[in-house]
Amino acid sequence: MEPNINLLFAPWRFTYIKSISEGKEKTCVFCDAPRKSDEEALILYRGKKSYVIMNLYPYNTGHVMVVPYRHVSSVHELSDDEALEMFKLIKLSIKALKEVLNPHGFNIGINIGRVAGAGIDKHVHIHIVPRWNGDVNFMPVIGGVKVISQDVRETYKMLKPVFIKLAQDVI
Repeated sequence: MEPNINLLFAPWRFTYIKSISEGKEKTCVFCDAPRKSDEEALILYRGKKSYVIMNLYPYNTGHVMVVPYRHVSSVHELSDDEALEMFKLIKLSIKALKEVLNPHGFNIGINIGRVAGAGIDKHVHIHIVPRWNGDVNFMPVIGGVKVISQDVRETYKMLKPVFIKLAQDVI
């Protein structure tokens, strides 16, 4: 008798899986992103010391990250100016996400070190994950599968103009 197998078509994950199977990336994705165009890198806002970027492998629709330009592995290595701007960008992100996606709450977190769950542990970053009542449905509970309901690039196109508009009030 064959075991029950749940299949989920998620071709965008192949890039991530391939990068893991081929070993660590040669460069830091967070250092490389600001060298690209905003649209290519999915950067929503560029500050003086840090920036806001969409998570290409989100935990939920609208999952963004605040990242310092400087390559440091922990919050204690951030300057006061970097830390202050990053917190302002958290506020901006929450405001923009509320306006566009209307979530009921947020998870905000920093994973410092691989053992703490950091996928990219050499460049500190802050996750901002919108949450909705009922966003944990039967899929993760029964099937062990999380469904992301919107393409990251579609979400980016909705959020980008709102970040620019709201930045004047927050930053």
